Amino acid sequence: MIRTDHSLVDKILELPEAPVLLDQLRSALAEEQKRRLHFYEHVSEMEKSEFINGEVIVHSPVKKEHNEVSGNLYKIIDTYVVEHDLGFVGIEKILIQLTRNDYEPDLCFFRKEKAKGFKKGQQFFPEPDLVVEVLSKGTEKRDRGIKFEDYGKHQVEEYWIIDPRKETLEQYHLKKGNYDLVHKSATGLLKSFVLKGLEIPVETIFDKKKTHQFVKTGLFKISGS
Repeated sequence: MIRTDHSLVDKILELPEAPVLLDQLRSALAEEQKRRLHFYEHVSEMEKSEFINGEVIVHSPVKKEHNEVSGNLYKIIDTYVVEHDLGFVGIEKILIQLTRNDYEPDLCFFRKEKAKGFKKGQQFFPEPDLVVEVLSKGTEKRDRGIKFEDYGKHQVEEYWIIDPRKETLEQYHLKKGNYDLVHKSATGLLKSFVLKGLEIPVETIFDKKKTHQFVKTGLFKISGS
């Protein structure tokens, strides 16, 4: 469910040209919807692409450090989720269908209550409970801008932004409709709000050997048990 900004609606209603603006908006959104349907018909499994504010965004191949961070984090979170039967973890090519835009987060998690309705062959997914975006030069503006705002308005409870070059992680938690920055560091212990009991040493995310050891020894079970 999207959280609406009633103050913005009130401002528009104060304008004498509000009916004209409404007609123009309806026309523009109708054209945008045609482009969105065309996007659905031609979206490829071979490339990562998103539909954002009427435009199709095709992503460049990721760099090595981006791929490693995504893989490390997926290994940790998916192992934890399967171990505790918590829900469904998606990586890279899961298309999230929100009110206006369609995103393919680097990683996302759906609680069991939501995931139990997912079916084989499903192409579109609702808003997740946790989203992780791994930054690159081409995506940082959107990850910190339109996606940050859109995920919040659609009640995505937890949002992580990871910088693989600086090896830092930012953890945001949704409170009263806005994201609060809870953790921003290259070190320390990341404690998830959505994945109850999951505690991850931040540096583990950026080191494949540490990730392997972390999962192999079952260290996450200590807090999750």
